[in-house]
Amino acid sequence: MLFAEGRFLKLQLKLSTSTITAINRFSLLKYCSSFSAITTEQVNCQEQQKEHTLNSILHYISSTMSTDLNDYKIIKEGEAEILMHAKNEVFYNKTQVNNRDISIAVLREFISRREQEHEATLSKRKKGTQKATENESVKEEAENVPRETPSENHESNGKREVEENTSPEELEACSSVKGSAKIAEDCSTAGEQTDLTEGKGQVELKPPRVLEALSASGLRSLRYAREVEGIGQVVALDNDIVSVEACRRNIKFNGSVAISKVESHHVDARVYMLTHPKEFDVVDLDPYGSPSVFLDSAVQSVADGGILMCTATDMAVLCGANGEVCYSKYGSYPLRGKYCHEMALRILLASIESHANRYKRYIVPVLSVQMDFYVRVFVRIYTSASAMKNTPLKLSYVYQCTGCDSFHLQPIGRTISKNTSVRYLPGYGPVVPQECSDCGKKFTMGGPIWSAPIHDQDWVGSILADVKSMKNRYPAYDRISAVLTTISEELTDVPLFLSLHNLCATLKCTSPSAVMFRSAVINAGYCISGTHVNPLGLKSDAPMDVIWDIMRCWVKNHPVKAQPADQPGSVILAKEPVLQASFARAISSLSKAQAKKVVRFLPNPERHWGPKLRAGRQITSKHVSLLGPAAVNGALNHEDDEEPKSKKPKTENDITS
Repeated sequence: MLFAEGRFLKLQLKLSTSTITAINRFSLLKYCSSFSAITTEQVNCQEQQKEHTLNSILHYISSTMSTDLNDYKIIKEGEAEILMHAKNEVFYNKTQVNNRDISIAVLREFISRREQEHEATLSKRKKGTQKATENESVKEEAENVPRETPSENHESNGKREVEENTSPEELEACSSVKGSAKIAEDCSTAGEQTDLTEGKGQVELKPPRVLEALSASGLRSLRYAREVEGIGQVVALDNDIVSVEACRRNIKFNGSVAISKVESHHVDARVYMLTHPKEFDVVDLDPYGSPSVFLDSAVQSVADGGILMCTATDMAVLCGANGEVCYSKYGSYPLRGKYCHEMALRILLASIESHANRYKRYIVPVLSVQMDFYVRVFVRIYTSASAMKNTPLKLSYVYQCTGCDSFHLQPIGRTISKNTSVRYLPGYGPVVPQECSDCGKKFTMGGPIWSAPIHDQDWVGSILADVKSMKNRYPAYDRISAVLTTISEELTDVPLFLSLHNLCATLKCTSPSAVMFRSAVINAGYCISGTHVNPLGLKSDAPMDVIWDIMRCWVKNHPVKAQPADQPGSVILAKEPVLQASFARAISSLSKAQAKKVVRFLPNPERHWGPKLRAGRQITSKHVSLLGPAAVNGALNHEDDEEPKSKKPKTENDITS
């Protein structure tokens, strides 16, 4: 009972504090607005909005205090706190802290680079304007040379001539309007003092606007508003009225900063994004399941140079369990190989690119992550009809052998350059024969997938350095720093990867150590790296012929038992190796992180660390494997306590009343 009363007082104090802060803020704005040069209508409109907001806060507090606050619990993540009801009314998953942390890190890097790009653009414009001004002055001097006469009053005559040919209105405009080329020509004497970079070129960079299309409790939006410096307005959308009410409650619960920056709307995210084209610098999609139905409107809502952050949790579909469903949602057919999780990333990127191309836009991936039970991509979106033509060069089909682990990529398009012109043509094919040249089995075909780089290593390095410098501000620091470290060491231009254990399983041989295999690839003159998707995955630009030659050389030193002649492993080992592999340890066989013994793959911090039930579903005993016995028992006990009042036995208080 004391615990319940203490929590009640804590919530009451929190809400009262946020109200006082809001009142002070509004009074300060009212005081400052009297000094601004705005019309009476604008002042009245602002006063009405402030009064309406203040009344809504007071109404919220009074309505909240009349309810039983024992049904709520406070969840703190980062600098944000939210109130969660004991029932499964609004979706919340503790596992997604990794997702939110890495999104905040990318958003901080995006804001920093956005400012740098803006300054570079202004500097470029300023140099171009100065160069144009110099060229105009040189041209004027050349035109005035024949008119020059030996006169002592040449300077004064020049000034007088300008004044005579220029009306008073034009002279006034010359002194007040900057950046006008016409007036700069007329006012040649004042041209050096005119700042041509101002006006159109000297546009102040506004804080980035963020849209969270599916906000649920609003935790992500609140963390963006409270933790990311330099962020502007954050718009949180949801089509569920219960989620919108919870989001608005949490906004007010987090005080004045959240109230001033975050706003929640009950609306269909697809309609909202379609009616606000190119208005948001950041669009965040994190749906429960597939984001496919939101992609078309999302790519239209992002401003030029903005960033789209997209999550897909339907991994069973993306990894090949239901290939036909994946094709209907994403336009690509998945393959069930060891690289299926990276293929899921590349299918999602190809789908986003396809939607963007319909509006003469294209994407540039800066970071793509597979972790826990989902994939998450961060792509910048630009508009260019000419650059969009390069899309077929970034997409490929995948041929996967059914007998061994050989796979090959078939690019969709190619280009032919002649002088300064470029022709876009379909790609040559097929890249493989009807039967695998290594084991003689058939191929299956999947895709198309994104075969261009899925990371920008410059971004990854900056994000990792920023995360390490602010480790106390990331609740999931250990996990996201490990993932970013592994990504920073990946080969960017090598799609998909091999599994050393699968190679050995095909040949029925013992496995060489990862260091020995990596050394053999490096000694053969090729590159190799790990992958953040799989601890046993290896990315290499070596062709499959070289990979199998290395394994043949290994088997010669470590013989295997005889296998049936028709087995893929027997067919592969029946051929003599063309390459004589050297397993001598290479200097770069270990990555920098491995050499420093940096942990790159961490176990889950607790049991049942995975997806949760969709909001609104009733928790029953069959969900023990998903949520754990403690969560299920707590939910069932809470339901037992909430019996209808008519069914409860009468007490002495009820009889006396």
